[in-house]
Amino acid sequence: MILPPFPIPCERLCEAIISEALTPPVGVYDHLQGALGAELSLVEYGDFECPYCRATAPVIDEVRDRLGDRLVFAFRHFPLAELHPFALSAAVAAEAAAVAGRFWPMHALLYSGDEPRLTQDDLRGYAREVGVDPESVVWPATRAVEERVEADFNSGVRSGVRGTPQLFVGGTPYRGDLTVDALLDAVLGRRE
Repeated sequence: MILPPFPIPCERLCEAIISEALTPPVGVYDHLQGALGAELSLVEYGDFECPYCRATAPVIDEVRDRLGDRLVFAFRHFPLAELHPFALSAAVAAEAAAVAGRFWPMHALLYSGDEPRLTQDDLRGYAREVGVDPESVVWPATRAVEERVEADFNSGVRSGVRGTPQLFVGGTPYRGDLTVDALLDAVLGRRE
């Protein structure tokens, strides 16, 4: 066996690790709206502090409403902590709410409003609104769910995610306009 010269250039190593397909595929470990195994799938890698994710949330909601049971939507965390200082704490707060079965109500509150409000006090307030112990969504209680956020982030890196929001339609990266019509066309496989 002939080994490659060392060190292996980063570009070649990264090409071997990073794909252009959703890795892993949608599964029971995801936060889902709709039924696993639905005819159509849409995955978002998102960051609760990202203004583009915030603007995309109502677009995804409308697509989900129009497609109903035909679509399964999955949300995965991809907090860009270097750009958004509150993104990671918001992601782990959402995961802490998930432990109590309240991920989607927390998700909705984290994306609500015109501007993100994601301080520790804001997160505690959202927890109260969704019926979760306010102290469970802030550090140190959130240490128990940090690995889940890290797993989502790592799956995003393996799937080629470089920014947010990154959508996958049927397991393939979506690079089109973030409008209801464009996203519907992509999910339904319609070509221009």
